[in-house]
Amino acid sequence: MIFHINATMPEQKSGIEHAEIQRFMLFKKNHIAQKLILRDWNPECHRQTRAAGIDDDDLINMFDYFQKATIVATQQLTIKNLDFGVVDLEFNDEPQNNRYLVVDNSKKLVARVNYNNAETQRVKSVELFDGFGNLYRVDHYDIRGFKSLQQWYTPDNKIESETWLDVHGQPVLESFFKTTKTVNHQSELTRTNWHLTFNEISYDFDTIEDLTIYFLDAINQTFFNTLEPNIFILDRSHLADYGLLHLKNPAYTVLHLHNSHAGDAQEPMQSVLNNNYEFAMNALNQYDAVVSATPQQTRDIKLRFQPSVPLFTIPVGIVKDTLLHAKRVRVGERQFGKVVAFARIAWEKHLDDLVRAVGIVKEEIPEVSLDLYGYADPTDNFRAKRAVEAVIDKYHLGDSVTMKGYTTDIDAVENRAMIYGLTSRMEGFNLAIMEGIAHGLIALSYDVNYGPNEIVQDNINGKIVPYGDYQAMANAMLTVLRDPRLAQRYSDGAYQSAERYSETNVMAAWQKLIEDANQKWQHKIAATNLGR
Repeated sequence: MIFHINATMPEQKSGIEHAEIQRFMLFKKNHIAQKLILRDWNPECHRQTRAAGIDDDDLINMFDYFQKATIVATQQLTIKNLDFGVVDLEFNDEPQNNRYLVVDNSKKLVARVNYNNAETQRVKSVELFDGFGNLYRVDHYDIRGFKSLQQWYTPDNKIESETWLDVHGQPVLESFFKTTKTVNHQSELTRTNWHLTFNEISYDFDTIEDLTIYFLDAINQTFFNTLEPNIFILDRSHLADYGLLHLKNPAYTVLHLHNSHAGDAQEPMQSVLNNNYEFAMNALNQYDAVVSATPQQTRDIKLRFQPSVPLFTIPVGIVKDTLLHAKRVRVGERQFGKVVAFARIAWEKHLDDLVRAVGIVKEEIPEVSLDLYGYADPTDNFRAKRAVEAVIDKYHLGDSVTMKGYTTDIDAVENRAMIYGLTSRMEGFNLAIMEGIAHGLIALSYDVNYGPNEIVQDNINGKIVPYGDYQAMANAMLTVLRDPRLAQRYSDGAYQSAERYSETNVMAAWQKLIEDANQKWQHKIAATNLGR
C-alpha cells in the first residue's frame, strides 16, 4: 500500500497539492493500491477531496480515523434538524450573513446558526449563548452532516478546550489550552496536550506531532503485510519528518522534496537549509529513499550531503495523454502579446519583475498584456501584491496587467495566450510552466533552481535569461514578438518537449522506486525479526 501524506486538500491548492493529485490519479490509472493521508481536521475535507477526484474510500484523515468516521453517508443537515433544548424559539433568517439568529420568547439570543449558502442552508456551525448573552460553545458540523467538533469558551471569550466527537456524539479526542504571555506581554492561547480515547483505551500526547506518530503507527499496523511494504511518501516534511522515522513496524519511507532544500536555491552548496526541510535533510540516511523533481537537484543533494540512501529523480508534474494528443493551437490563432503566469502572488515568485518586463515591452509593443492567475499571499500585509501594484502604477499598466485570482480553467486560458513568463527567486519544479509548454506556450524564464531552467530548453521551447535580470526578460519577449517564425518554432518546441513529462515516462520513474522498495522489503523484515 502506498500512502501520500499531506495536511489538507484546500480549494485554492498550492503546487504540492496539484502534484500530489496528479500522482494519485496516475497510480490509480495503473491500479496501484494507495491512500491519501491528511493530517489536519477540516469539516469540508470530504467535499474538497471528492472535488479533486479522490473517493472517500481512498482517503484517511487523522481526525476521521479517531472519530471512526472515515466512511459516513452524507446527509443534508439544516436548522430543522437541530435541537436547542428550549421551547418556543423564534428563528430569524439573515441570508445576507448566511445565518439564523435563534431567540427565545423573551428575545434573548440562544444561538447563531451559520450555514453554507441561502439556497441549501447546510449547517456549518452553531454558536451557543448562555442566559447572560455570553458565547460558551461553538459546534462545528462535518460536510457529511454530523457534529464533529465542540469548542468550549471561557467567560472572556477565549477557547478553553476542544472536543472531537464520533458520529454518535461521543467524545473521542480532547485538547486543552492555557493562556501564556508573549515577549511583548500579550496574552495568547497555547495548546497544552491531547487526550485520546480510542478502542476503549485512553492515551495522552503532549503535541499534535506525538499524536501523528501514534496515528501513522496505527495505519502502518492496519495495512502491514510481510509480503510487500507500506510505502509512505511525505509531501510536506513538517507533518511527519520525525514521525516516519520512529514507526514501530518497518515500512519504506520516502522524503519527497517539492522545493529547494537550500534557503538560497542559487547557492545550493553553501546557503543555509530551507527551514521546511532542515530536520529532514539532516536525517536523510534514516529514510529509505529521497525524491527530487529534477536531475540538477538530485546532483546537488548527492554532492552536498553524500547520502547512502538511493536518490530518485521523478518529475512532480504529469502531462496527461489527452493533453499530449490534443489539437495544437498555432501562434497565429493566439492573442498576440498575451503573457500569462499561474502562481501565488508571493515574495518568492517575484512577479513584480515580470510586470517590469511587460512595462518595458509595452513601450515598443502596445498590444502586450499580462494576466496573473493565483491568490495573493497575505504575508507582511500582502507585501508581494503591493509590490506588483506599485510597478503597475509606475509603468501605467492598469489596462495591461490584470490580477485574475485563482482559476482552474487552465486549458482555456493557455490555449488563448502566447507566452508564459516566470521570474521566481526559487522553485522546486514549477507545474505551471510545465503545463504552459504542454499547451504550446512560449516559455521565458529566469535561470532559477530548480525546475524552470530544465523545463525550459533554451532556444528550443523558449528562452532562459540571467537570474534576476528583468531587462533580459523584456528583451526575450521583444525578440519573440518581433519574429513570428521564431515564435512558432518555440511553440512547436514547447509541444514536443512536454513529452518528457508524459504519464508513461513519469510512471516508469516511480516504478523504479517501487521496485527498490519491494527488493529491500524482505531484508528489512528479516532484520526486524532478528532485532526482536
